[in-house]
Amino acid sequence: MHKLLINKLLMPLLMTAAAGSALLAPAAFAQAPNSAVGLWKNIDDHSGKPKALIRITEANGVLSGKIEKLLRDPSEDQNPKCVKCEGDLKDQPILGMTIITGMQKDGSEYNGGKILDPDNGKVYKSKMTLQENGQKLDVRGYIGVPMLGRTQTWLRQE
Repeated sequence: MHKLLINKLLMPLLMTAAAGSALLAPAAFAQAPNSAVGLWKNIDDHSGKPKALIRITEANGVLSGKIEKLLRDPSEDQNPKCVKCEGDLKDQPILGMTIITGMQKDGSEYNGGKILDPDNGKVYKSKMTLQENGQKLDVRGYIGVPMLGRTQTWLRQE
């Protein structure tokens, strides 16, 4: 009898809580991420083809990005080295390489960072802007001023 009374009282509360959670869950997923932190697929701005998956992380308000996976044709070298890089990165594997450093939130953009292009070994100033409710990230590498550069659009993977 005692068990039946508890079930009668608790069951409506549990059902209400479950229904409320079910209603709130889609809203949480529908909200756009307001951070560039996550896994991104970069799309080559010349060929239009995906090149790599880059994981952007944050430590003390500073973003960095590391190549997590290369998206290469099976006939290509699957573990290429950065032969055109200079310094400590010279001839190091591109897979696992940190290519974004020093990026910080500045209003609706990320600025103050640098990005390495492993294809040519050059390091550029960089800025990033989230687009389409955080599902796309415009990544601009430039020399001097942002007008003198190029932009890739990266697609959020998670």
